[in-house]
Amino acid sequence: MRRLRVLALMHDYMVPPAETAGHDLATVQWKTEYDVLSTLSDLGHEVQQLGVKDELSGIRQAITDGNPHIAFNLLEAFHEVGSFDQNLVAYLELLRMPYTGCNPRGLLLSRDKALSKKLLAYHRIPIPDFAVCRIGRAVKRPKRMGFPLIVKSLTQDASMGISQASVVRDDAKLVERTRFIHDSIGTDAIIEQFVEGRELYVGVLGNHRLECFPIWELKFTKMPDDVHRIATERVKWSHKYQRKHGITAGAAKGIPADLTARIYKICRRVYRTLELSGYARIDIRLADDGRFYVLEANPNPQIAFGEDFAESAENAGLSYEALLQRILNVGLHWRPEHKG
Repeated sequence: MRRLRVLALMHDYMVPPAETAGHDLATVQWKTEYDVLSTLSDLGHEVQQLGVKDELSGIRQAITDGNPHIAFNLLEAFHEVGSFDQNLVAYLELLRMPYTGCNPRGLLLSRDKALSKKLLAYHRIPIPDFAVCRIGRAVKRPKRMGFPLIVKSLTQDASMGISQASVVRDDAKLVERTRFIHDSIGTDAIIEQFVEGRELYVGVLGNHRLECFPIWELKFTKMPDDVHRIATERVKWSHKYQRKHGITAGAAKGIPADLTARIYKICRRVYRTLELSGYARIDIRLADDGRFYVLEANPNPQIAFGEDFAESAENAGLSYEALLQRILNVGLHWRPEHKG
């Protein structure tokens, strides 16, 4: 294996401390950064970490001084604006610096949930019906859409703004929740037909030749019957809430081989339609009637050790060390100038 000089880019407040004794490394805020840095070092790579705040000069200087082979991109925003992540990756491309993760065009197309859904619908990929509610405009439900509906931020990820109250069953609640997204999250809102069923994830790795990892499922083993099985903020990020309600993730069981093959085929089509590269997670709802719908594509998903993406890769026989090495290799082979 070739020993690489790797420039690890991360938010300045996520840089792991030099001394980690006394920290619970399973729950620290900078777990992903620590896992990636320590594993790359264990693989024998020369790793330089750079905390990025709100300026680009440090990145260019680090590239000039360290002459890295590749940047390992762990940034999810710039100026704390999520949609600016595509501009930072574009800056790396202008500097001719190979990087891990998704390209700017894929980030742009997948970030806007309405734009991505329009592209997917055009290519006959099954999605829930949807409509957009812009800030400053009256909230109006299209007549074609019946209840229940789910209300989300149009552009934020990581389940920001999603709770049990996001599922609405009348127009008054729809207006109330949409205004909550406008006022509290500060973005336009998207309303979708709510699909009762199972929450599934498929990890995809590659640029042109794509590998789909085993279908993963978010499981709600102790949730009351009257609670919606959805990935709310608390479901995703509160360890206490997860323990209380028996929320776990693992390989999806009982999905027939032919349905699995169809899901994989659709996930590859989603990846190519949205021009993704590097690695991504495709979120799916498997309805009670056996039909499935693509909810969204998430480029550069969480890759901490023990998280869904890494766990599903390990289930496919790819250790965490091997996964990070594959992510490096995929980044080194991406050629932005080949995209017209």
